Amino acid sequence: MRTHSFRHTSTADGLPLFVRCWSPDTEPKASLLIAHGLAEHGGRYAWVAERFVAQGYEVWAPDHRGHGQSVPPGGVQGFPGEARGWDAAVEDLVTLGEQLKERVDGRPNLLLAHSMGSFYAQQLLWQVPRLFHAVALSGSNGPPPAIAALGRLVARVERARLGPRGKSALLHRLSFGDFNRPFEPARTPMDWLSRDEASVDAYLADPDCGFVATTEHWVTMLDALGGLLSPRRLERLPKELPLYLVAGSRDPVGNMGRGVERLAERYREAGLRNVTVRLWPEARHEVLNERNREEVLGELLTWCAAVARA
Repeated sequence: MRTHSFRHTSTADGLPLFVRCWSPDTEPKASLLIAHGLAEHGGRYAWVAERFVAQGYEVWAPDHRGHGQSVPPGGVQGFPGEARGWDAAVEDLVTLGEQLKERVDGRPNLLLAHSMGSFYAQQLLWQVPRLFHAVALSGSNGPPPAIAALGRLVARVERARLGPRGKSALLHRLSFGDFNRPFEPARTPMDWLSRDEASVDAYLADPDCGFVATTEHWVTMLDALGGLLSPRRLERLPKELPLYLVAGSRDPVGNMGRGVERLAERYREAGLRNVTVRLWPEARHEVLNERNREEVLGELLTWCAAVARA
């Protein structure tokens, strides 16, 4: 296995993005792009990448704008850019996906997207419908509730009050404040991530994880979420696209599995014929960092191998 990294200049606004790469020693049989979640980075998926490389994949894992090593010198964690932050982040993934697809020269090109990355992917699916041969969404959710409109208003008020690079404790609390409640009495504020204590502790100890996102991030994200699953946009998706929705049955992001089922229903209503839902009993948000992570990844690898051969 060969590992390296490079800086990709975003076509959206010239921002330099940090990209980790893992390649097999022989010609890759397929490729995988990994899109991480909010307040983390691509390096947390190294063990996942290594397992895919052992199966013959070339894997790229960028740090999204405002995350990890894609925060420019003097920049602010969680700041997506001066304008169009959400759309620019999706464009970043599109461009990298296109480059990776060219590298494997007609072989299957897959996407694995977690949490916030899965919402980027939901937009990417209808924006560039045939870029990926198959897509796995981890820790995702379906349509936002009606109260999300209030969140959009609050985000705008907080941006006006604190500036686009400001960090709002109110927005952070409204977004994540109740996630740990089902697991009280909790050992840490992040117990909702996983039942695996070592994984939670590593997250808390990582300076590139767990930060508060900026008001600009919340405004652009909340603006985008409401339209991700509109029927008009979902009509663009190829009906044969394989989708794998994996989550924990105790993941508060996916409303304890109910939101994931609604997401699958939306895709099936749009005519997609190959939608698989895998809810892991008692698992929490980060199924790839759960106690049974080997089993979770094993099933994901099996699904990827099957769709890559199709």
